[in-house]
Amino acid sequence: MTQTQSQNGQSQSQSSGTFDEMWGRDESLRRPYEGVEGWLSGEDPARLRRKQREAEDLFRLTGITFNVYGREEAAERLIPFDIIPRIISGREWSRLSRGIEQRVRAINAFLHDIYHRQEIVRAGRLPAEMIARNEAFLPEMIGVEPPGGIYTHIVGIDLVRTDDDEFYVLEDNARTPSGVSYMLENRETMLHMFPELFMKQRVQPVSGYPSKLHRSLSACAPMVTDDPPVVGVLTPGSYNSAYYEHSFLADKMGVELVEGHDLRVVDGRVAMRTTRGYLPIDVLYRRIDDDWIDPLNFRRDSALGVPGIFDVYRSGRLTLANAPGTGIADDKAIYSYMPEIVEFYTGEKPILQNVPTWRCGEPEALKYVLDQLPELVVKEVHGSGGYGMLVGPAASRREIAAFREKLIARPENYIAQPTLALSTVPIFTNKGLAPRHVDLRPFVLVSPEGVSITPGGLTRVAMKKGSLVVNSSQGGGTKDTWVLDE
Repeated sequence: MTQTQSQNGQSQSQSSGTFDEMWGRDESLRRPYEGVEGWLSGEDPARLRRKQREAEDLFRLTGITFNVYGREEAAERLIPFDIIPRIISGREWSRLSRGIEQRVRAINAFLHDIYHRQEIVRAGRLPAEMIARNEAFLPEMIGVEPPGGIYTHIVGIDLVRTDDDEFYVLEDNARTPSGVSYMLENRETMLHMFPELFMKQRVQPVSGYPSKLHRSLSACAPMVTDDPPVVGVLTPGSYNSAYYEHSFLADKMGVELVEGHDLRVVDGRVAMRTTRGYLPIDVLYRRIDDDWIDPLNFRRDSALGVPGIFDVYRSGRLTLANAPGTGIADDKAIYSYMPEIVEFYTGEKPILQNVPTWRCGEPEALKYVLDQLPELVVKEVHGSGGYGMLVGPAASRREIAAFREKLIARPENYIAQPTLALSTVPIFTNKGLAPRHVDLRPFVLVSPEGVSITPGGLTRVAMKKGSLVVNSSQGGGTKDTWVLDE
């Protein structure tokens, strides 16, 4: 390990194999962090510790919590927040945003294709069984044309960095990407606590996201809509892990937050209950999984959905964002084909690369993965939130042996990837600055009017030393993400 000391005695350490976004590989301060490092050097560590506690109090007062499933202890937790911003230069962001837009457009074209002519299968670029045997593929969507031709209205693309100009896409979140409320609250908290920083740094704003989201959703309204379109947020209820975000976004957009029992089908349209009776609704930003949205068409035991809502959607009289069936684009086996998907639908080489991926359902890949299991990261094809995965280098022999049995029993349920040396960004600890691994989830809005990418996104940080798992459900925290103008 190597260390450098800033003027206030705080330390920054990094391993030789890891790229640090503040200090680079040669311990020289990188340009995007010059302003923040100068500020840190003049700060009293005791004041920063007070500010860190103040941030925690602000989050607690605001009620920014998330639920943890499968735990016997209290279900609600406060997500950890770190006061040292993660900074991306304008040049870096320009390249990232081009790659993100290219990828999101390809995903939307892919979804349209697999629910219509399946040209990518006919061309031999994607095996038919990747769709036919995929539990996220929704046969009921075959031939359905979403309003405006948009399947993925809100997308989160998870990125990791391994070097100065080396970014990889780790996952595509095209179903119900979460975390945008943390992105917005993180910025509000930093503006409240450190206004002087923003006077010296030209940081691109993120506060316009709710209005952009409302405008983007409205632009996707069906042709039969009222003017202006009526938009709502459909939540499964207060026990959902992301309920805070559902209510937050509804409030910021100035629209109704509704549950399934607030809606019904009236005269061929979906209507919501109000003090004036049931009024038609045109666009629903749904945060309910496909299986639960309509007990007449999907799970009959669903008490969360609306009977007949899918029939209204299929008739073109309602927009559901994101469209049912988009979960196949979240599939980690499909992810392994994304370079081919991008090239097939855009005619261009991918700007952003995938992490090398082994599909364990393929015999040769499975043999390699089993041989190298202690060195790899293995994930469930439909997993999320950091659950159901193995980080080989951090796992015990017992954990590896148990996972080996799972792999042998259901190899098609898993993919494996090399353990990347994820970049680090400093966090503030009682002992000063310390490096922690991070990823980045930019948020993308798609409508017939175009693609809008909020500058920055949500930086998730592994709060534990050496940990590569950044998910909040696994103890990870968040940071404010700055994209500089220059």
